[in-house]
Amino acid sequence: MKVLLAEDDRDFGNILSQYISISGFEVTLARDGKEAWDLFSQAKPDLCVLDVMMPEMDGFTLGEKIKQARPDIPIIFLTAKSLKEDIVRGLKIGADDYITKPFDPEVLILRINNILKRAYSSANDEFRISNTVLKFNTLELICGNTKEKLTLKEAQLLRYFIVNKNKILAREDILTEIWGEDDYFLGRSMDVFISRLRKYISDDK
Repeated sequence: MKVLLAEDDRDFGNILSQYISISGFEVTLARDGKEAWDLFSQAKPDLCVLDVMMPEMDGFTLGEKIKQARPDIPIIFLTAKSLKEDIVRGLKIGADDYITKPFDPEVLILRINNILKRAYSSANDEFRISNTVLKFNTLELICGNTKEKLTLKEAQLLRYFIVNKNKILAREDILTEIWGEDDYFLGRSMDVFISRLRKYISDDK
């Protein structure tokens, strides 16, 4: 599996690149957003890890261009910011995860593995509840006559809720299952995802 890593902090970028590489991935490291975009088509990555604050082209702009070129590719944003507005912007672009600095590189590896495992699963999963159908392999949500394209994280979260319907789910259990750990900032991200899913489903009523 190939990973495109865009990080302008030279030392931190080298550390992350080494961790990703020794974990079995082929890494392409870019030092700014423009270089990352130039390398994107050549590298043909399976997943992108993008720092938000970069020279030449910021991570959000880069993420938008990547999603326009390949809507299905998973993206993880790295940022020193924990503002809700930034998290929401990242999710609107279609990010599958959002990691706030500082963090342990092993956490990034765990997130990468979890995302790729689910994103490239060969299972042809379809989950249904009432008039709502989740086609997990294509990340499509069908509510009556409307169809929405979900991010991978939205699909994972909705699938977890459907599989565990009629159960009382602990917040920390959801975070651990979907994000790999129970963290305050991840909890805020989860709240945003849940709000978006509720809107998708309620808009059909």
